[in-house]
Amino acid sequence: MSENGADAETKAQQPQQPQMRILGQFVRDMSFENIMAQKGTSGEVQPDISVQVNLDAKKRQTDSQYEVTIKLNVESKAKAGGETLFLLEIEYTGIFQIDNVPEEQLHPFLLIECPRMLFPFLRRIVSDVTRDGGYPPLNLENIDFLQLYRNELARRKSEGGEQRADA
Repeated sequence: MSENGADAETKAQQPQQPQMRILGQFVRDMSFENIMAQKGTSGEVQPDISVQVNLDAKKRQTDSQYEVTIKLNVESKAKAGGETLFLLEIEYTGIFQIDNVPEEQLHPFLLIECPRMLFPFLRRIVSDVTRDGGYPPLNLENIDFLQLYRNELARRKSEGGEQRADA
């Protein structure tokens, strides 16, 4: 019986493993402008595609629940001439239940791990929308959310440093 008590004490002393559950995910906002079709242009065009990624995370009113949104702006231009072929703007949101993550690790967890979970679903939507718009399906490259997070921290630090220098 004392062994069971020792096991319970050992388990109580061990930190709880972080837990994340996706409670829901959805397209919050989407716009696809097929500019080439509107102009009546057709034919084989070599595209030059640029993708901008923004992330947003916020706490919900319910304890341990957070909303994480990936915002993509995809612009496709013709390599020859630079005419815009299409514009795709999409906000894809996930609602997460997150437990046992220390407060100081929550921000990177929300902006790195949560987007990693959402990205495959967002990638599929982008592929389907571009295909349905009359283009070859756009299969987005994997996004390194860790590097994106580090870049944003560095950008904020440099902006903060410049502001202090001016003040």
